[in-house]
Amino acid sequence: MVTIDHDAVLRARVLLLGSDWPSRAELVGAYRVLAEVSPKAYGPKLVDALLSLGYETRDPKAAVALAGEASRAARGLGAGASNRAEQLCRALDAYQAALFALGRRAEGRAVCEELAGAGRSGPLVTVLAEEGRYEEAAELDEEAARNGTTERSFWNRVRRAANLEGAGLHDAAADVFRELLDDTRRKAAEQKTALAILTWELVHFSRMREAVGDGEGAAAARREALGVLEELATTGEPHNWSCILDWWRTLFVLSGRAAEPAASPESPMPPFGTEGGWSGDVRDAFQGMLPGLEAEAAELRGAGRLPELVDVRRRIGIRAAVRDGGHPYRFEERLTPYFDEGVTLARGLSDDPVRLARALTDRSMFFAAARSFEAAHADYAEAFALLHDS
Repeated sequence: MVTIDHDAVLRARVLLLGSDWPSRAELVGAYRVLAEVSPKAYGPKLVDALLSLGYETRDPKAAVALAGEASRAARGLGAGASNRAEQLCRALDAYQAALFALGRRAEGRAVCEELAGAGRSGPLVTVLAEEGRYEEAAELDEEAARNGTTERSFWNRVRRAANLEGAGLHDAAADVFRELLDDTRRKAAEQKTALAILTWELVHFSRMREAVGDGEGAAAARREALGVLEELATTGEPHNWSCILDWWRTLFVLSGRAAEPAASPESPMPPFGTEGGWSGDVRDAFQGMLPGLEAEAAELRGAGRLPELVDVRRRIGIRAAVRDGGHPYRFEERLTPYFDEGVTLARGLSDDPVRLARALTDRSMFFAAARSFEAAHADYAEAFALLHDS
């Protein structure tokens, strides 16, 4: 039998009825007490208060404790409680993120599995991809698509294609990406999406086909991308779209996966093909490689090893895009030096048109993101000529 502290209950009620608005910590304390005596009325309020306090704290260990308590409280809500499923998912999502921020991956993965059982498979897909378990991640996405629990958006299809490609299922990945391209072409024709997005997708698809030796498919995608860029350089976008930088950033970062160490459960890497939702420990480790890459670049520069230097500087530029590529404020100012340097270095490789074409393509897609369409077309036209004349 639960012993009720009636004085504590009275103090909690007085706090909530007082004229001064209580702090989040005070609310948590009050709802803890009242949820014991009236769980149906105050259990949901306790979950919300715990999550709000967790978002406010800067102490990672406190965030784990609060999210864990919120998850337990949400699990204890009655099956008929209003918004129980939504509150449980919110609590579990906060819990897994807090666990991963501390590097507690086994516990975080278990919470993600519980989330998937509750109908939200996205976080588990992310964790599986971080650990190199691409086929399992793709299967979860396919199951969600079949069950209608996820929409066929750019984000979901790029993620699924990336995971299929990571698993070596290149034909299946191409089928998913072709479906995305068909949808984007239709929307672009109806002026329901940006032509720049279509360009980024076409360029990425050309890279996918080139990687498996489908030169004809890659050339066709590049030719179509060049045509879209020519249209953009001539007439611009039909509409002034709101910020679409995350579309560019997602595909640019994904294009660098092959140059990074292979992901494994022991050494997780970012879930390439996703814009956000990376586990905190993985994001920190990926960006934490920067000092080592800078040192490696300095050594390569000193040794005159230009091809390897071009590749390492691209990996550095991708990390800059992860950090700053989604922010329109000073977008060009922050990132232009990385792309200009890539082209300048690659021009020093007179016998390596492929690296130069890659650097020009990278800068072209960046210029398209910056809405400098004439410059984007000029760079891509040069890259196209290099690849088709070589």
